[in-house]
Amino acid sequence: MEVELAEVRDFLADHAPFDRLPAAELAELPRRCTIRYARRGSVVLEVGERGDGLYVVRSGAVEVRDETGELVDRVGTGEAFGMSSLLEHRPTRYRCTAVEDTLLLVLEPAAFEELTRAHPDVATFYAATHHARLSRAIGNLQRATSGSTALGTRVRDLLTREPVTTTPTATVRDAAAAMSEAGVSCILVVEHLALLGIVTDRDLRNRVLAAGLPPDSPVRPVMTPDPVTLPDDALAFEALLEMVSRDIHHLPVVDETGRPVGLVTTTDLVRLENANPVYLAAEIGGQPTLTGVVAEAPGIHAVLGQLVERDVSAADISRVATALGDAVRRRVVALVEAELAGEGLGPPPVPYSWVVLGSVARDEEGFTADQDHAIVLGAEPGEDGAAWFAALAERVTAVLEQCGWPRCPGDMMATNPQWRLTVPQWRRLLADWSREPQPDAVLHTAVFHDMRHLAGDPGLTEQVHLASVSTASPRLLGHLSRQALAMRPPLGFFRGFVVERHGEHRDTFDIKRPISAVVQLARIYALRSGSPALSTRRRLAAAAAAGTIDQDTATELTDALELMSYLRLHHQAAQARSGRTPDNFLRPADLTQRQRRHLRDAFEIVRSAQQRLSSHLPPGFE
Repeated sequence: MEVELAEVRDFLADHAPFDRLPAAELAELPRRCTIRYARRGSVVLEVGERGDGLYVVRSGAVEVRDETGELVDRVGTGEAFGMSSLLEHRPTRYRCTAVEDTLLLVLEPAAFEELTRAHPDVATFYAATHHARLSRAIGNLQRATSGSTALGTRVRDLLTREPVTTTPTATVRDAAAAMSEAGVSCILVVEHLALLGIVTDRDLRNRVLAAGLPPDSPVRPVMTPDPVTLPDDALAFEALLEMVSRDIHHLPVVDETGRPVGLVTTTDLVRLENANPVYLAAEIGGQPTLTGVVAEAPGIHAVLGQLVERDVSAADISRVATALGDAVRRRVVALVEAELAGEGLGPPPVPYSWVVLGSVARDEEGFTADQDHAIVLGAEPGEDGAAWFAALAERVTAVLEQCGWPRCPGDMMATNPQWRLTVPQWRRLLADWSREPQPDAVLHTAVFHDMRHLAGDPGLTEQVHLASVSTASPRLLGHLSRQALAMRPPLGFFRGFVVERHGEHRDTFDIKRPISAVVQLARIYALRSGSPALSTRRRLAAAAAAGTIDQDTATELTDALELMSYLRLHHQAAQARSGRTPDNFLRPADLTQRQRRHLRDAFEIVRSAQQRLSSHLPPGFE
């Protein structure tokens, strides 16, 4: 018997996390284990069971599948399963099946609890394994019923020819001749296999013909230097996002050495997808009138609905929504500015920056965003100048309202003179909010910390945004934290959903509330780490890199945000298809059992992160 116990001890000592235990505790563990044999094909643990403890595979292999049968893990020698039930104190959501004749060591629940209590790193190890499986299960929600989407194609598979190239010393005439002979609309400028630039038909029109350059001019001054590129293993969807967000139509593709191997164009993507956000962005950006922009804007919801149907991730759908929205907003600002000049009011009286705020600034726009924007002035505009900017703000806001973005109920818009300030005025205001964080100041800080440049002078935007990061005081962070703790997920004591009991939204819960909690948590941790990141996902990553938040919590919150946003987008897309106004109220009865389980897990993650934040609050902020 002692020999068998010694063999079990030695086996555990060779595998994490047991290899880090003190020798005396390790020697005691085999006495708390039982040995079980599982024949190939037999179910060791079924969905809804609590199990007999932590199952460690001594030999053989076990597949872990969720309740719909999707594979989320394969457990081999030295690895474990059954920890979800032990960590959460509830029945497991996985079916665990032996796929080989398997020998298992089963550590009894009491022993597991004592071990994790005495050694938190053991609990962390198994919690990470558990949440990795949860992440994969969440990913399974986004698997299209017809398989991978066309936009999941690798860009290398779109390349049909070698790129057409020229050298920086070649003449414009030579480059144009090469383009004409090859029947292409752009040419790559290459030297010693390195990509230096790109020349397009548009460049030849604008930088050569319109500028009156002679045909024997060298290509170098005409090309766009250091163009955006994609690696050849990138997805077509990544190419789409780059083209939409940057308003470009050609993307050079490079191999692992940086050598150009081809070119992806909007035409290539159109061959994959009938409805292409790149073309919609181009149509919007090319509209010569405000009426034309208003007419094109409703196409955004149609594109988003198609992306939802193809099971694109929530993060990527939000990026497309924001990029298309930016195309509208940018064009509206430019056309209104030209309109004012045409009426004899002249150009902008001083340099300025039009900035967007809130979810739009974070690249997290969806179906229900309203208008949140402001103006940063490069200098005091004077009385006449102030009237010019007031006219700009009112007209832009009115047109965006026609495009489908309602006015902000809290008046966080450039139409409010309170939000048309010079850089020094913005800095003083941010400092005042940080010094005296009254309720309105806390709300304003949360909105204006999420500030992104849209049009005008980007340097002005950057100065204000960096000031919002550097002026955040511990007192302000305490108030922001208390606000984050108030955004409790709608989850009851026994993991039941807390729904509205009366009124218009009876039997539903507001999914925006827990999403906002994650956004606020990320904002707080980013401010603590001094990060200027804007998107919630990047803020969590930056905070984890700075050590302000542990990596596991950052990963879990990112996963929870994706799941909640994914379900919200699907809910809103369904409402839009049926002609209803999209909202944030989900009905548990409309969700599948699987979605409800994963949503409860996401709410638990948010609640746990709030509890950890609460434990670190200074006195007076609990």
